[in-house]
Amino acid sequence: MVPTNSLDSRPSPPGQFDLNAYLAEQRQRVETALDQALALRYPETLYEAMRYSLLAGGKRLRPILCLASSELVGGSVEVAMPTACALEMIHTMSLIHDDLPAMDNDDYRRGRPTNHKVYGDDVAILAGDALLTYAFEHVATQTQGAAPERVLRVIAGLGKAVGGEGLVGGQIVDLASEGNPDVTLETLTYIHNHKTAALLEISVTAGAMLAGASDEEIENLRQYAQRIGLAFQIVDDILDITSTPETLGKSVGKDVAAQKVTYPSLWGLDESRRQADQLIEAAKESLAGFGDLRQPLVAIADYIVARTY
Repeated sequence: MVPTNSLDSRPSPPGQFDLNAYLAEQRQRVETALDQALALRYPETLYEAMRYSLLAGGKRLRPILCLASSELVGGSVEVAMPTACALEMIHTMSLIHDDLPAMDNDDYRRGRPTNHKVYGDDVAILAGDALLTYAFEHVATQTQGAAPERVLRVIAGLGKAVGGEGLVGGQIVDLASEGNPDVTLETLTYIHNHKTAALLEISVTAGAMLAGASDEEIENLRQYAQRIGLAFQIVDDILDITSTPETLGKSVGKDVAAQKVTYPSLWGLDESRRQADQLIEAAKESLAGFGDLRQPLVAIADYIVARTY
């Protein structure tokens, strides 16, 4: 079960932004930086488990969004890269923990056995904990060329995005909602605005913060991120029904098996797709004031609704 890493193998028409080339270039930069950021050391079992999941490939969407938003407002990849790596560390932690038997109990992630299937529940929990804490250390110690107050703002934003007001808060409401057929649209949206969109939001805004973006620019980027974040989750819900394990790189049908309320279960597939498309159009409107440098973020928004994994 190995999903493809490209949206479409066809080249872009002349004069159009080449998203495939952009994603491939940025993904390679991120892969190299992640490998360098987390060396194998003692205790080897812990670091092997951390590297097993962190370097397992994937879309690298969150770090790429961070780099793109930095360049959008005149920043550099070099300044934003430690934060980009930290975002992937945090995201990887969330996947390791989400796959555990006490959570979603999944056997496959990114096309291969989940961390706890290889190293055991105990090591998987600790590997996730270590990735989370190391993410903050990495931003604090490795970010060069940005004013300290900007780095502090990013660290605070990361903490909020992953804690009770973000990912963890969304996850606990998600767990409490399993098997409850009366979950409302409001509760479902709360879950995914926190569990999924919060980390995407800081991914987009952190790069801009490091580059010294204005409050207005950051607010526009925040709106963009919130909208693509919710659209991302709607597409995830659709793919859990319509995709295959070989394409998706993980188990499918988990939401139905866990009796989770999803957007397709409330709206149906056609309306879910329409809602996702509307969110993406609104997200792109949030970028209207940024000029040609917004092209990567516009193309990524379109990619989110077109993706197959």
